[in-house]
Amino acid sequence: MEHIRRVDFAALRASADRFTQRLLDRTSGATACSVSCIKTPARSGSPEGLHTHAVDQIFYVLEGRMNVEVDGETHEAGPGTLVVFPAGVPHRNWNAGDEATVHLSISAPLPDPALPFATPVRST
Repeated sequence: MEHIRRVDFAALRASADRFTQRLLDRTSGATACSVSCIKTPARSGSPEGLHTHAVDQIFYVLEGRMNVEVDGETHEAGPGTLVVFPAGVPHRNWNAGDEATVHLSISAPLPDPALPFATPVRST
């Protein structure tokens, strides 16, 4: 197992699109959680829209300002903010600003690869 993982900031900055680098997952030896570094371009957002997960999802905002909706409440999260999406709670995130956002995404416990990671929430 590789004990030191580095974010590829050159690739992250070079990408004009959404960028995800998996830092820790089942394929790299994780047994309890997964960690990814994600860049969301300006005026973009989570491709799933409003959705839930079977696991807790935690975002730590590194750069930019992220808009989030959690259980019907909307917030703005800037650098240094920890955002908690509890398992089963509808949520979404987007970037309404003019600059990209960068955040770490942590999922715990480790998502089951046999199940879809995100379940869309259907409007009624």
